[in-house]
Amino acid sequence: MNKYRLYLVTDEHQDIEALTFVIKEAIAGGVTMVQIREKHGDIRAFIQRAMVIKALLLNTGIPLIINDRIDVALAVDADGVHLGQSDMPADIARRLIGPNKILGLSVENETQLEHAQSLPIDYLGISTIFPTPTKTDTVYTWRIDGLSKAVKSSKLPLVAIGGINKENIQTVAQTHVAGIALVSAICHAQSPKIACEELNQLIG
Repeated sequence: MNKYRLYLVTDEHQDIEALTFVIKEAIAGGVTMVQIREKHGDIRAFIQRAMVIKALLLNTGIPLIINDRIDVALAVDADGVHLGQSDMPADIARRLIGPNKILGLSVENETQLEHAQSLPIDYLGISTIFPTPTKTDTVYTWRIDGLSKAVKSSKLPLVAIGGINKENIQTVAQTHVAGIALVSAICHAQSPKIACEELNQLIG
């Protein structure tokens, strides 16, 4: 099974109640991976959220990924970590989490994509595909052409993120990218379960 296929990234602005609802629905709708993103909260709040979500994912086979924070990932024994370009270097992160955890890294341009090929990581988050309100510091957008080229040139599986929704997800899937990550299209749906089912269908 392709664990990257439908990759949910949580919305840090949702409280634990809303988040619990989204995760339960997303599991029922066929999400294949969950990353907790928590940019503004304190470390205790992050650990608390991670523990709640970890309990929901128990026995589902859906990996739990922690964004940025190796300490939180180790504290809750998550399945992996996703790093940004300004986070801990990948080789140090790999040493800390060990060989069996999933390690992802965001790449934001072709130079980073090329450099990442030799790093001890499992997949690359390719960001940002389309302009999106959830990421305000975007310098580069890959668009479909850039994504297609990246898929062909990368030895590592790529997960596309940024501005992807029901309207454009089919075009993204047609690049044969390994996975598609979404925030708003799932977290802000009236029924995240139905949203996930529809997105899975559109991915094909």
